Amino acid sequence: MNWDALLNETFWINMAIVVGITLVSYLVLRTILGIVTRRLNTLASRSKTPFLGIAAELLARTSRLLILAFSLLIALKAVELPERWESTMSHGWFIALAFQIALWMDTGVRLWMESLTRDGKARNPVTTTIIGIMIRIVVWTMMLLSILANLGVDITAMVASLGVGGIAIALAVQTLLSDVFASLSIGVDKPFEIGDFVVFGEVAGTIEHIGLKTTRIRALSGEQIVISNADLLRQIVHNYKRMNTRRIVFKFGITYNTPSEKVKDVAALVKRIIDGIEIAKFDRAHFLGFDDSQLTFEVVYIMQVSDYNRYMDTQQEINLALLDGIRGMGVQFAFPTRSVEFIGGRLPEVTVAGLPREESAPTQDAPSSQPPQDAQPTA
Repeated sequence: MNWDALLNETFWINMAIVVGITLVSYLVLRTILGIVTRRLNTLASRSKTPFLGIAAELLARTSRLLILAFSLLIALKAVELPERWESTMSHGWFIALAFQIALWMDTGVRLWMESLTRDGKARNPVTTTIIGIMIRIVVWTMMLLSILANLGVDITAMVASLGVGGIAIALAVQTLLSDVFASLSIGVDKPFEIGDFVVFGEVAGTIEHIGLKTTRIRALSGEQIVISNADLLRQIVHNYKRMNTRRIVFKFGITYNTPSEKVKDVAALVKRIIDGIEIAKFDRAHFLGFDDSQLTFEVVYIMQVSDYNRYMDTQQEINLALLDGIRGMGVQFAFPTRSVEFIGGRLPEVTVAGLPREESAPTQDAPSSQPPQDAQPTA
């Protein structure tokens, strides 16, 4: 140990300068970060801008250890150092800055994952976790490679080996990766979420779980249907959970003997009935055409809610009101009828099964073949 250097007055003066500037720089940086963070939080609450809130959260999660490291590096600039120390300090600046940027990006990923949570429940927790882990791995890998490159390490061979290994793994688990990327696509694009009612092909049910490889659906009949994510995305999926309104079309018919004036009144009756229902919006009611045994009306209205049970209650209310209104107008609903016209010839005799046939009565003027009971033979 160089005891002469320890007894040198200049050494202790430089040490005091470094310590003093480090403490002052640390307090100044902490104060500035605190002021900027509070200011961004205030602006975010006033303007309702998510970006400002995220920026404030990132600054609030700045590492205190790295702030101290930056303060020490600033202090070392104030004193005279050997040439090799200058080179070391340049690497120190880069390493500290790379670590802090990686921490900020990691925090940003965590905040993004939290933003996907609604009402304390993630709609797709598996996909969210996978995406978060993959992004964080990429962030920290890039940070490590950049630090190694700054220190003079040749990372070309390392990057090439990682690429070849990644291709080999991808070919080995191609089917699994297709389902994994399909799961990621579901999580990012969000065509459906847990709790949505979907219909595709012959399947109709509620999404229960979106996993790494498969999606599980609870069918209306009660059983659970499991389908791979890649196969599911190849289907045309109808998501009824996101239906805001429901367009309803229904038909009914009245008899052909209805006068034209009352036919016009039937359309007006339908409009009055639907206008009297709060959650239904009348669109149209027309005498559509002449069908077999009936004059056909087509009615269209828009349900302002998507609930199927409320739609059925509304349709029942309309049907009952139509039943009373049509009968009150003296009009009859149509039912299938057939008229048969017989021209010429003789109608065939019809015998009804189970009924006795009527026998014809004997004529009164026919001679009797039996003698009277009271006649007596003569001698």
